[in-house]
Amino acid sequence: MSGVADLERRPYLSSMTRFTQEIRFAPLPGGDAVAYAVSGRGHPLVRAGHWMTHLEWDWQMPVWAPWIQPPSARFRLFPYATRGSGLSAAASPPVSLESLVADLSAVIDATGHERVALLGVSQGGAAAIAYAATNPDRVSHLVLCDAFARGTLVRQPDQRPMIDALSRLVEDGWGQDNAAFRQLFTTQFFPHATREQADAFNDMQRLSCTPAQAARIVAGFAQIDASHHLKDLRCPTLVMHCRGDARIPFEEGRFIAAGIAGARLEILDSANHVPPPGEPAYTTMMGLVSRFLPSSSPGR
Repeated sequence: MSGVADLERRPYLSSMTRFTQEIRFAPLPGGDAVAYAVSGRGHPLVRAGHWMTHLEWDWQMPVWAPWIQPPSARFRLFPYATRGSGLSAAASPPVSLESLVADLSAVIDATGHERVALLGVSQGGAAAIAYAATNPDRVSHLVLCDAFARGTLVRQPDQRPMIDALSRLVEDGWGQDNAAFRQLFTTQFFPHATREQADAFNDMQRLSCTPAQAARIVAGFAQIDASHHLKDLRCPTLVMHCRGDARIPFEEGRFIAAGIAGARLEILDSANHVPPPGEPAYTTMMGLVSRFLPSSSPGR
């Protein structure tokens, strides 16, 4: 893909014209801003920012549209992109738990709701855990899907050479026209993806951020540790994790659920990082979320 014009011709782009979203910006101290989207009606649900998203395109992509369009029929959905990704501020601080929580906090404040439900998918889980633990009056429910509290180097310190090598490879290969390198990531994230899903995820990797930022994200996420916040969580919490997830091992999902008082663990029968539509685990996951979260909107 050489540019947006090429992307617009992709056959996988959704033709669903009835879905609409508004893109807004949450201000941060110092003049930066975090881009977030608004769609749907019902209980406010903020999806914590995670890697490889772009608000302009997510809702049309076969990988992320199923995380936006169906939930918007039941909830007031607020997805966003962390600094350095998508439409958010290009200049980003070093990737850290503190910077991720600052972005999440800015978006929650911008929604105008006193209390929201939080959805932490993949890398968004650590920020959602930390925010919910330190702001219990602002979070009604917490949903975590294939999330981690501890980055790779926290779980496995001996993996430093691998993370360093991967960061260098990302910086060199992320922006190349040839998608072969990005396909390595796609295969690990979604080993059972359809051709359209794989093509879309390959494209999202280039759209989401620059090669240099992608390398910083790889290195930064590996060092994040929100595990000390688990014991302080008091809101109703649903933890879902794919049994065969190759990106975030199932043991991390079990670790998170065991560390949160009263948390509910649901095992999803999938080898993908998160269940894509077309497999039973996706339907199971969406049903669990719909039944766990309230559908009516609380007072602002």
